[in-house]
Amino acid sequence: QVQLVESGGGLVQPGGSLRLSCAASGSIFTINTMGWYRQAPGKQRKLVATITSILFTNYADSVKGRFTISRDNAKNMVYLQMNSLKPEDTAVYYCNLRQLTAPVWSDYWGQGTQVTVSS
Repeated sequence: QVQLVESGGGLVQPGGSLRLSCAASGSIFTINTMGWYRQAPGKQRKLVATITSILFTNYADSVKGRFTISRDNAKNMVYLQMNSLKPEDTAVYYCNLRQLTAPVWSDYWGQGTQVTVSS
């Protein structure tokens, strides 16, 4: 099993910045993808950004140039630096870890952290 714990959410004004952190523990394999997803009220959960264990990154178009995902493999941590925040970034942000537990891929989720962008 894998446990994920997010931190760093909060209330920020438009144009501001926040940094989310996610600590992973448990049975973590060397090869995996970690990422951040978000879910706004009444909407489906959507990908924000992912990063593989060899540091390939992928971003949603809506956050490119504003958000940066990074990870520390030695500490099993993933981060999301969010700059130039907009009201439409308001959502619950979830940390995700995906790894191959042969023969299937397994997804693990954190409990979520609220990010509110408002003046």
